[in-house]
Amino acid sequence: MKGIPGTITPEGKYVENQVIACYQTDAGKKLRPAAFMDIAQEIAFRAANVMGFGYDNLIRTSHAWVLSRLHFRYSGLVSWRDEITLSTWNRGPFGPFYLRDFRLEGENGSILATSSWVVLDLQARAMTRHLDLFDAIPPQYQCSEAVLEEPAPKVIIPRDTLPEFAGIHRVSYSDIDMLGHTNNARYMVWAMECLPDELASEKCPKDVYINFIHETKLDDDVTLWRVDKDSSIYILGKIGEENAFTVRLDY
Repeated sequence: MKGIPGTITPEGKYVENQVIACYQTDAGKKLRPAAFMDIAQEIAFRAANVMGFGYDNLIRTSHAWVLSRLHFRYSGLVSWRDEITLSTWNRGPFGPFYLRDFRLEGENGSILATSSWVVLDLQARAMTRHLDLFDAIPPQYQCSEAVLEEPAPKVIIPRDTLPEFAGIHRVSYSDIDMLGHTNNARYMVWAMECLPDELASEKCPKDVYINFIHETKLDDDVTLWRVDKDSSIYILGKIGEENAFTVRLDY
């Protein structure tokens, strides 16, 4: 397959070597959370495609992978010009989801991540089970190793808090992906912009959690709400009264 620079290990992992680019970092030269999500999304697409169950396979029947939940944990700093090794693997079904884990290993830090995906029927715009596809996945392309203790959890805004209004974002051209809705990493951009600049630029969260609840599209107005609770910051995005996404940042 053209353009696939990675390798597949005997354990069923897909591995690539990369270098952190300047446009992936913030004012402190740290890898931005949204940039990690971009990297993870692309390597997930490449891994699934080369193993025979990716975008090219699903789009033939008007289906596509959609990220539902993600949890990633920083250890040390991943910064501009760092040479990294990035690996990902399919862990198979878990309830309504399909799990995929990631490991990013850099010169001075690492990121461990677990993600939960669903298959979207693009015509009905609804989640579906694509059982025929998964029956065909060779066993060597499934790896049960878990990089974090649990699958990515549901992010719930603490009930004993009053969210503070943090702004409105109108979904625009730069937010939209090839499936016609907001790209998953853009929600993290919006969330980080709800933080004070000094916190976003000078500190690195220990853990990042994000849930995608309802898709947003071009010209939607997304209201953003913030809650600070103990050492965590929660961001809620809503369209009218409907929740679109939730984020939790642990510092």
